[in-house]
Amino acid sequence: MPADKVHITLAGSEHVVEEGTTAAQLVAGQPETIAAWVNGELRDLAAVLGEGDEVEPVSINSPDGLNILRHSTAHVLAQAVQDLFPQAKIGIGPPIENGFYYDFDVPQAFTPDDLKAIEQKMRQIVKQGQRFSRRAVTDDEARDEMADEPYKLELIDLKSGAGNGEVAGDAGESVEVGGEELTIYDNLDAGTGELIWKDLCRGPHLPTTRNIPAFKLMRTGGAYWRGSEKNPQLQRVYGTAWPTRDAQDEYLTLLAEAEKRDHRKLGAELDLFSFPNEIGSGLPVFHPKGGIIRKALEDYSRQRHEQAGYEFVYSPHITKSNLFETSGHLQWYEEGMYPPMEMEGARYYLKPMNCPMHILIYASRGRSYRELPVRLFEFGTVYRFEKSGVVHGLTRARGFTQDDSHIFCTPDQLQDELASLLDFVVGLLRDYGLTEFEAELSTRPEKFVGEIAEWDKAETALKYALDKSGLPYVIAEGEGAFYAPKIDVHVKDAIGRRWQLSTLQVDFQEPGRFGIEYQAADGSRQRPYMIHRALFGSIERFFGILVEHFAGAFPPWLAPVQVVGIPISDAHAPYLEEVATRLREHGIRVEVDTSDDRMQKKIRTAQRQKVPYMLLAGDDDVAASAVSFRYRSGEQKNGVPVVDAIAEITGAVASRVQV
Repeated sequence: MPADKVHITLAGSEHVVEEGTTAAQLVAGQPETIAAWVNGELRDLAAVLGEGDEVEPVSINSPDGLNILRHSTAHVLAQAVQDLFPQAKIGIGPPIENGFYYDFDVPQAFTPDDLKAIEQKMRQIVKQGQRFSRRAVTDDEARDEMADEPYKLELIDLKSGAGNGEVAGDAGESVEVGGEELTIYDNLDAGTGELIWKDLCRGPHLPTTRNIPAFKLMRTGGAYWRGSEKNPQLQRVYGTAWPTRDAQDEYLTLLAEAEKRDHRKLGAELDLFSFPNEIGSGLPVFHPKGGIIRKALEDYSRQRHEQAGYEFVYSPHITKSNLFETSGHLQWYEEGMYPPMEMEGARYYLKPMNCPMHILIYASRGRSYRELPVRLFEFGTVYRFEKSGVVHGLTRARGFTQDDSHIFCTPDQLQDELASLLDFVVGLLRDYGLTEFEAELSTRPEKFVGEIAEWDKAETALKYALDKSGLPYVIAEGEGAFYAPKIDVHVKDAIGRRWQLSTLQVDFQEPGRFGIEYQAADGSRQRPYMIHRALFGSIERFFGILVEHFAGAFPPWLAPVQVVGIPISDAHAPYLEEVATRLREHGIRVEVDTSDDRMQKKIRTAQRQKVPYMLLAGDDDVAASAVSFRYRSGEQKNGVPVVDAIAEITGAVASRVQV
């Protein structure tokens, strides 16, 4: 073969091409391809290929392609900000789920008008088709070129001192600034090749800014540099970017629907819960109507757990520090705990977890293999000092109640117990109106504690449970905690959003740390396996998810007010009070609206409050012992005998139908 030819493998097919061929030339004619995997490394299309390279094209519609699109748009955002605000210093700008952000150090917070101007400048940059061009630099060269960017200089120093230069943002994202080498991306004029702007970045990027089909800036907020409150607070600008305008419009429509369903907004409108400043951030209080829903959630869960052989336990909210020293939480989790309290010469902590106390309950007396598995269950309130930037209504609170279970079993029972637990979890979630599930099995990480044989046994048992359940699942290789593998169950809500809910985790460490045992059939003392199982995750978070899933229109069995009686005139109110009394005898939550409002306003009020059923009565209804039966959808049936109306309502509540 001539020296100017090289062999390249593209998507499994071998090609002979000219030496110096770029990835862009190799995939010419594939308009959706915006980058390539080259020998397992994600590269720009400008990358020059060599003998024996294996190339896989990256579509803009793929997860990798979306990240590249969004990261490239973040660079355009940073360029636009520095064009308009030359004093701005830049931080990091990673892709995130459904979008991107970039952090800036600016004298004043960005205003809505600033955001509009920045977006307009971005559109000009996109239209110019500036070319993204990668070049490797030494640490000293990078310091010289980024001399006016203090946050970039810090990243360079991190890379030099820590090896990989990984920087965690306060939302949990991470950005690598180089790896073995640092790289700078230049934005070049499409015609002249003149340098317009540059940024320290690992890449890869789109070929040009014109390859950004659709984007929109969403909002601004404060964010501490590198996620630490000890560092300066920067201005974070969030945006979204998509492969097509239609895809972006669909996403924006979803956001608008999500905003309507926001549990914080509906919680106030429906008088369910609040977050008084006098109590503190992330510490909710439930109002009477919210309390009714919460009680219904908990009562049904208790009923199902009792039927499944769980034993109910209760534990205090605080404990001496030595308990968390034994469990390891003070070693692993102290930053997430509230500060200690000194009392009577002892140090006490608000509990962040229930598991150590459940272990003490198990250890309170001798145990035989005959009584295993032991299934302990508690609605246990815990406290975790989440950073203010991540506290979010009920779905990320600082004080919350876990529906916490800990199961102690023999090694031989582990596999069937996990399968039974997973079946129980999914069945109970279905009863609350959730129907779409996915699971994730997180396996042994590189750094772990315990014996590999134990890990293998636990992972095999977890996989068996998933296979038996029939749930779709993925394996997250190496994503388990350092002490145990786990299954996470995710649900999709009514508008397709994915929520992580239930967790099943096999724990090898806590039984050993506490030295718990059981007497085996041969008389020997053996250590049980321990399974952590949270079904809702927390009552508060599950409550918030259900508010958004149902858009506040809870199914009749959960609705705080299930029926409202609406008299046509004051003279018909006593009749509806009699109907209400009969409904209450069946355990139905019913009110009669005797306000001075006109009938149509009473109907609108009941609909705004998302009451499932309205019973209207006038002269003809009273004479016929009937009601006009109205649903919150607006459908109405007239002349319904009271006995039939009661039967329909009680039947729907008892069967937990989703009306």
